Amino acid sequence: MAPGIFSRIFGIPARRDADDEFLPGEKISRRSTGFSEFIRAISREEGLKILDLGSTSPANITFMTGLGHKFHQEDVLRSATDKSLVIPNGDGGTTLDVHRYFDENLDFEREEFDAVMFWDLADYLPEPLVKPLIERIQVAMKPAGILFALFHTKDAGPDAPFYRYNIAAKDTLELQPARAFRLQRIFNNRHVENLFREYSSIKFFLGRDNMREVLVIR
Repeated sequence: MAPGIFSRIFGIPARRDADDEFLPGEKISRRSTGFSEFIRAISREEGLKILDLGSTSPANITFMTGLGHKFHQEDVLRSATDKSLVIPNGDGGTTLDVHRYFDENLDFEREEFDAVMFWDLADYLPEPLVKPLIERIQVAMKPAGILFALFHTKDAGPDAPFYRYNIAAKDTLELQPARAFRLQRIFNNRHVENLFREYSSIKFFLGRDNMREVLVIR
């Protein structure tokens, strides 16, 4: 499959080398009440196992290991752009081979992680992966584990920029512009609650920049 075809199907560019994905320019500092609560929850003891599902960030590794935690990284959007995952859907179109994706990625033990940084993946992932990914993470989290996510609000336009989230402080995220992953969808609160219906609780925080922050307890 030609690289441009994958981009047109899913609104996601073909895979690049990691060093090519991030753009020069000023990074944005963002205060985050939800993330502050997330950090407070995981700071009560050391040795927790933390899963980061966003773009690889040395700042995040340094911050979490500095708290005495074990850190695991899975760049989900990057792995989802594997062109070989595109298969016919039986109706003359194409879809993503979800079974193969999970056979080759996110192979976790049950109840392995104490906390997950989900970021805004659900807004950018190909549709076939969204619910199965959240179900896979639910199985991989320990009971009472905590997950931090962000969702765009209805005021975010289709050209909303994509960022890598770097931890700058316990209540501050640094947003680094990245090459465009196209915003795929907007979830309202009910949709978000439905995505996490198998989790025990969910708490919303309304941001000032067309983003909602969500804390979910397993």
